[in-house]
Amino acid sequence: MNNRRNFLKKITWGAGFASLGMPQLVEAKSTEFNTFQENDAQPAFLGQQQFNMCGFAAPKLDKVRIGFIGLGNRGPGAVSRMSLIEGVEIVALCDKDPKKASAQQAKLEKAGRPKAKEYSGEEGWKAMCASNDIDLVYIATPWSLHTPMAVYAMNQGKHAAVEVPAAKTIDECWQLVETSEKTKKHCMMLENCCYDFFEQLTLNMVRNGLFGELVHVEGAYVHDLIDSNFSKTAYSDMWRLKENMRNGNLYPTHGLGPIAQCLNINRGDKFDHLVSISTNDFQMAARAKEEAAKDAFFNEFAGKTYRGNMNNTIIRTNHGKTVLLQHDVTSTRPYSRIHLLSGTKGVAQKWPEPVRIALGEEWMKEAEMKEMEAKYITPLVKHIGEIAKKVGGHGGMDFIMDWRLIDCLRNGLPLDQDVYDAASWSAIAPLSEASVAKKGKTVEVPDFTRGSWNSNKPVSLSLEGGATTEMRKS
Repeated sequence: MNNRRNFLKKITWGAGFASLGMPQLVEAKSTEFNTFQENDAQPAFLGQQQFNMCGFAAPKLDKVRIGFIGLGNRGPGAVSRMSLIEGVEIVALCDKDPKKASAQQAKLEKAGRPKAKEYSGEEGWKAMCASNDIDLVYIATPWSLHTPMAVYAMNQGKHAAVEVPAAKTIDECWQLVETSEKTKKHCMMLENCCYDFFEQLTLNMVRNGLFGELVHVEGAYVHDLIDSNFSKTAYSDMWRLKENMRNGNLYPTHGLGPIAQCLNINRGDKFDHLVSISTNDFQMAARAKEEAAKDAFFNEFAGKTYRGNMNNTIIRTNHGKTVLLQHDVTSTRPYSRIHLLSGTKGVAQKWPEPVRIALGEEWMKEAEMKEMEAKYITPLVKHIGEIAKKVGGHGGMDFIMDWRLIDCLRNGLPLDQDVYDAASWSAIAPLSEASVAKKGKTVEVPDFTRGSWNSNKPVSLSLEGGATTEMRKS
């Protein structure tokens, strides 16, 4: 890794780009929210793959002992879901605020589980990762801490499951890849949307050739979050608002993950290059000024530059497919992740509802849709889908994701999402920032597999050898 860093410091990217200077690895507390620097998006490539983590199956774990870091927004839900799964031991709870860690003990007691050890403070997560009684570290902290914590956990001999995005810079993406390869520990980005019901259905239909050759796909994250971004309590230290001072597609993976799997990205095809353009900011700076006029707390946010309302990013793959991604978390409009698959024989579309499929020039009728759903339901959804709907978590997809992760670890199966997915999906954010900063300049996308995408096998939809994990009986 050091050789790569030394090499990168000597190269530039295009006319006028400054020599690269890389941040320290895992010791940084990552509490700063600097605006985008062009050199952060350098599509670095150096050296041979240490070990191919695509298709890697770690040794079976009879019990998966989990430690959770970050118990503010996403973390508590994960604790609740995991407490319901057989073969899971929740052994550690960590948050910088000790009250948040303590608050989760009631959930464990309700589920008939023993109390977990608590860690807190700025450095508590390091002590937790170093513990010998943990197999999996589940990270649900602010974005800037995702990579440092995942890298540290893997170096301590733990598998890492990290919320989206897994990394904020290209260098962080490489840190995840190189650490996972070196340690042979899984690093899974917790992209729950890959496990939503229609996304699973259409992935199976793609595998069976119903849409022919995919030509173009679309995904999005369109979600009016302006009120929560300016809330004093929604995100600790106002970190989400500070992230919005960057300009690009800052949160691409919810829309991108499912369509990337349909395109077999990193497993037969790869992202090649992209262009990205943002609108002006029509609301964020104005809202910051309004809030500051009412409350001096917001003075530090007034007069700052924020990302544009809508970002459009277009990616071209090595095989000539195109991907359209949209990101808008400010404008007043209904929620949408899109999810559109367009092939030579048909199309599927979700958002706006209802979901639709056409294998010709007419959308399928309701009866036809039900036939498709019954025929092409994935084994995973068939096995755990109805239970997931009852458990909840974004309609059940969160639980399907968590259950699948545990079942793979317990049965020694490859994960559906590996470190190369975490890196290539997360990389779109800094790459889009680079393109926006240069008025839509074309930006190359790094090949984090270092050529293995040519021979890597697609994600398996089979449960062969798995599906042995049951719901826990408390």
